[in-house]
Amino acid sequence: MAMTLNRRQLGVALGGALGGTAAACAAPGRPLQAEGRFLHGVASGDPATDGVLLWTRLTTDAPEADLVWEISGDDSFARILKRGRAVASAARDHTVKVEVDGLRPGREYRYRFRCGDQVSPMGRTRTLPEAGDASAVRLAVASCALYSHGYFNAYEAIANLGEVHAVLHLGDYIYEYASGPRDYGAARAAELGRMVDPPHETVTLADYRRRHAQVKADPQAQAAHARCAWIVTFDDHEITNDPWTDGAQNHQPDEGDWAARKAAALQAWFEWMPIRDRGPNLALAARRAFRFGRTASLHMLETRLLARSEQLEFPDDAGDATAVAAFRQALESPARSLLGPEQLTWLEAGLGEAVRDAVAWQLLGQQTPIGRQSGVDLIDSVPPETLAGLSNFARNRIRQMALRKRQGLPQNTDDWGGYPAERERLYAAAGRAGANLVVLTGDSHANWVHDLHDAGGRRAGTELGATAISSPPPSLSRLVPGMDMAAAMTAQNPEVLFAHFGERGFLDVTLTPERAEARFVGVSTLESRAFETREVARFEIRPGQPPRRLA
Repeated sequence: MAMTLNRRQLGVALGGALGGTAAACAAPGRPLQAEGRFLHGVASGDPATDGVLLWTRLTTDAPEADLVWEISGDDSFARILKRGRAVASAARDHTVKVEVDGLRPGREYRYRFRCGDQVSPMGRTRTLPEAGDASAVRLAVASCALYSHGYFNAYEAIANLGEVHAVLHLGDYIYEYASGPRDYGAARAAELGRMVDPPHETVTLADYRRRHAQVKADPQAQAAHARCAWIVTFDDHEITNDPWTDGAQNHQPDEGDWAARKAAALQAWFEWMPIRDRGPNLALAARRAFRFGRTASLHMLETRLLARSEQLEFPDDAGDATAVAAFRQALESPARSLLGPEQLTWLEAGLGEAVRDAVAWQLLGQQTPIGRQSGVDLIDSVPPETLAGLSNFARNRIRQMALRKRQGLPQNTDDWGGYPAERERLYAAAGRAGANLVVLTGDSHANWVHDLHDAGGRRAGTELGATAISSPPPSLSRLVPGMDMAAAMTAQNPEVLFAHFGERGFLDVTLTPERAEARFVGVSTLESRAFETREVARFEIRPGQPPRRLA
């Protein structure tokens, strides 16, 4: 469903007071209900040089209620720079979006909402710098926040950062799963008080709205949203695991029509996330671009629903030469799509424009790892006595992974390894544009640094992978107790310069026209709200050069 803003949401008053603000939260023909409160915090997103989107949600049983929004230059709100009205409607689950313009570039602002005598928490936001600005840009990169697996300590760590210009959230903001003892990552959900709402898997619009509401009610998530503007995209779990254009691994016939479920999930995501609403095709609206002065451009990609071919399944036995040959033929087909030609054309044009404007870095915000990973061969690494103590499942996985590795097959067919022709098309487009490419990636629940090359060996750029906020480490990390699987991945995969499967956390990236610095930040625990942070690793990137580890 298209979610356009009505004229009250678009109305902007410069300075000045709005009369009757105490009545601004009344629904037509009825008084304000006692539960008309701001229980889900505030957020801002999609900054521009002259404006930003503001978001909140009003908890009320009124079909519709008026709110007032305010912007100030400081915490006191003694001088209101802008003020206007907005509407919380049941048709949008009482979420509110306001597109504010007329602000100054490169400035930090404070904002809040009011409804009668209720005042929302205060949020901080910042507009994008003007075109010629070459100041440093600092971004916090996050992904994969499984509510049932533990506390959002990494969100709190982001909220406690010093100056930060924006949070890039690369997907899996919610998960669709239930939180029973056998559900993914939920073994301690009851003990930690992290059982999900609704208790079953999300399928309907009401289900997805409730799951988003639960996450936005979390105080650590609220703190991160209030810290600065967010630039977001969705991955798979905002809908369901491993989707493609016409279905998903985790969508079954008894869960109803796929198109209806997809539409419901996207509607709830757009209602509850601080992203501008653009037209009826909500998946297409997630594809957009930002410019941080002369320091960096950012293109947010959509790789899940618009053009993705169905994921391939590995042969049951990687030792079956006939099955492997058929798999390889399907894998390498040029018809396999992830971005699609329209998005690739849009991206190449945007990258070229940024290069012509002398923007130093061209960033891509997207979901799944693009660097070449072909797994690990552990046949000669695992002692026989250790191998004997593993489960049949683990032993078979080690064997199959080694066979695939020896045949040069990818580790994962849901990421770019399952779409090699599309990866080559992306690299070629970036090369034609002359892009100084840095790919920012989520999804894998691990930290990565990849030195990217095309199939001919030409260097294509750098990939920085952000680990999960709270989702479990990849299953590979637990395959052989006591073995450092991240070190094995790094040793056996030439494009992998760094891998870390340990602490949950986020990626802290600072860019200037001359260099980029990436800090991988981990939190000490997910099982207590008392936690510490540490710098897991730090890398420097210079234009046209491979990343170099600093710590």
